[in-house]
Amino acid sequence: MAPVRRFNSFGAFAKATWDGRKLQKVNIDAGFTCPNRDGTLGYGGCVYCNNNSFKPGSCRSVLPVSKQVSDGIGYLERRYKADLFLAYFQSYTNTYAPVEELERLYLEALAHPQVAGLAIGTRPDCVDEQKIALLESLARKYFVLVEYGIQSIYEKSLHFIERGHGLESFLQAVELTSGRGIHIGAHIIAGIPTETREETLLMADRMSELDIGFLKLHQLQVVKDTKLAHSYEEAPFPVFGYEEYIDFAVDFLERLRADIVIQRLFATAPDELLIAPRWGWDRHRTLIDIEKRLAARDTFQGKKTKKKKAADNLMQK
Repeated sequence: MAPVRRFNSFGAFAKATWDGRKLQKVNIDAGFTCPNRDGTLGYGGCVYCNNNSFKPGSCRSVLPVSKQVSDGIGYLERRYKADLFLAYFQSYTNTYAPVEELERLYLEALAHPQVAGLAIGTRPDCVDEQKIALLESLARKYFVLVEYGIQSIYEKSLHFIERGHGLESFLQAVELTSGRGIHIGAHIIAGIPTETREETLLMADRMSELDIGFLKLHQLQVVKDTKLAHSYEEAPFPVFGYEEYIDFAVDFLERLRADIVIQRLFATAPDELLIAPRWGWDRHRTLIDIEKRLAARDTFQGKKTKKKKAADNLMQK
């Protein structure tokens, strides 16, 4: 008998949603940039940003979207025996273009018969009514998930990472997207040096109060060729140790609303790019250790979720 899962994983969600079929995400680089890189808000991106630290080598914007989709599906079919896919627009800000261009790119990905929907990574300051209306129209036929990179609810942390927007942009984006058939995700980074551990854990409470169905959480990573790497080399700051992060992830899950689907619990930058923290464990081992710690503490996602609804408090943080 399979062990009971103690957190709401994306894998379990996918199996329940698509009748047990094996689903994988196909990574796409559609050639977008970012307002924090092209001079609109700044240059160079956020202080931690090195796109090569999370983008697969097969994901290249020089290829047409349709080619990236077909190549990716071929690989994932062979490796994982998957037969259903989400087109994951991953690199940079994937709503940062005129709506006509977005529609063309999204439809090109959805044209493949094995693509069931879209996952779109973007910034909350790069959506508007017209773009959300496009996604709403696609969501009538396909699964559509918008992943908003908020990273932190604290203005001091957003300033430190040079994010280029504040919390209010995130709250407005969630409100604009809510109730329109679009799945809403958020992306949080734990371990930004401007925050205490308790402040970071408090984000589990705050996310639980919002109309969010999906969450990515990972530790802050210092990777090469970033502003953060230069700062770290000049004046090293504390980063999560391995056991410390396992405990943190369990504490965070306890406080997070039980129905929120967990897409990620930690990051795994390539060894050749990663400066810190260097844990020496692979992805599978880390996930097993989080599961073991949940079991050892006889706890689970949502066990300590606060019941009150106080999303307005976010604006005061």
